[in-house]
Amino acid sequence: MDVIEISDSEREEISSSSDMEVEMTEVDEVEQIVPKDTATIAEEKKKLGNDQYKAQNYQNALKLYSDAISLCPDSAAYYGNRAACYMMLLNYNSALTDARHAIRLDPSFEKAYVRVAKCCLALGDIIGTEQAIKTVLELEPQSSALTSEQQSVQKLRQLETTVQNNYDTQAYRNVVFYLDSALKIAPACLRYRLLKAECLAYLGRCDEALDIAVGVMKLDSTSADAIYVRGLCLYYTDNLEKGILHFERALQLDPDHQKSKRMRSKCKQLKEMKENGNILFKSGRYREAHVVYTDALKIDEHNKDINSKLLYNRALVNTRIGSLREAILDCNRVLELNAQYLKALLLRARCHNDLEKFEEAVADYETALQLEKTPEIKRLLRDAKFALKKSKRKDYYKILGVSRTATEDEIKKAYRKKALVHHPDRHAGSSVENRKDEELKFKEIGEAYAILSDARKKNRYDSGHDIEEQEQADFDPNQMFRSFFQFSGGRNASFNFDY
Repeated sequence: MDVIEISDSEREEISSSSDMEVEMTEVDEVEQIVPKDTATIAEEKKKLGNDQYKAQNYQNALKLYSDAISLCPDSAAYYGNRAACYMMLLNYNSALTDARHAIRLDPSFEKAYVRVAKCCLALGDIIGTEQAIKTVLELEPQSSALTSEQQSVQKLRQLETTVQNNYDTQAYRNVVFYLDSALKIAPACLRYRLLKAECLAYLGRCDEALDIAVGVMKLDSTSADAIYVRGLCLYYTDNLEKGILHFERALQLDPDHQKSKRMRSKCKQLKEMKENGNILFKSGRYREAHVVYTDALKIDEHNKDINSKLLYNRALVNTRIGSLREAILDCNRVLELNAQYLKALLLRARCHNDLEKFEEAVADYETALQLEKTPEIKRLLRDAKFALKKSKRKDYYKILGVSRTATEDEIKKAYRKKALVHHPDRHAGSSVENRKDEELKFKEIGEAYAILSDARKKNRYDSGHDIEEQEQADFDPNQMFRSFFQFSGGRNASFNFDY
């Protein structure tokens, strides 16, 4: 306050005034000079805070309530008001701390217990909520301030039981569903959030799980559960080394963290077996590698990323030991886990091709080409289509019963033998159906010989080209038969069969 200077004439006027007037002037001057006490200032701060609170300017209100508390730290009402402000800012831990401090200052402060109940419920503290509700009803039996919270805490307790039952049976999808319901009641419960993140990791939704874990770590960087979930995400994305480091970090923060102990052990075991299997495969010890990969697949059925790689590796092993059908089954399982696994798709196509399942091979190569359009895959698809086309033609080598490397003489001998067996005259006394069947076989044998005994036609046939229909249109198997035996010096056209 500025000092007021008084002149001599003014002093004389004040002196000539009555004593009462002088006393009143002195009192007025004292009121102007003496500052307000802290309690008054604190109350003014509180009132200003209330105005800001009503205007929903919660950060401003929070500062004003904090100023009031600094001036009067023993006021339960101020802590209660700040607790309400923290709740509106969703800072339930700070709100709970203030509400409990208000109760210590004033054990009969009903509103503080109400705020404790609301905060405990939001934080997922069922017991804390129930105790606060009980105290409110003891203070005011007719109170309806926590009716909604009473219903919510009962529902939350039921949800926790359901969540635990589903977790125990590894029904992780259900766990996530029920935790979402629980988080609507207790949105600030980090335990619920991290359990949901853990189950999301088990379900292969690691990006979502990681987002939750990182969000929790921003609130609590020393959360062993959050670090564990991060390790779990690394483990399920085949980053075993970093996964182990996270589990060890969680154990440093909480030496009794059982989940981290189990996962660290599983992670190390899987890493060792995977590496051992790869070494055995590279050294050509395929059957030993097959055993190791099979045992590694038993460690964790939920690890889709690692299991798909183990299955692919085992499929490769199966191709090396000649178990093509088993290799296809392994590739099928890989593609069930990851439909985009291009290597498994190409390996399965190759196995189908080697087993002469050309339609399946073409289908796989077409799918592979959609995933990655490379010249190599285009060539493989083209070759598979060509093989499929060839497979739909008559197999003349098979009809004559000779190999594809058969000599001209072997082809002649095969024709002679087959033609004599299936000649229609030999089956003249058979049933109509049997005669037709033998006539068809006799014709196919003649066609086969006509192609394979002609160097030009055989070359075109072996190259996969179609034999012109015109060349086959006038084919007469009986004429072929007569010509063969006449030309070869064998029995003539009037040969009689023994029946």
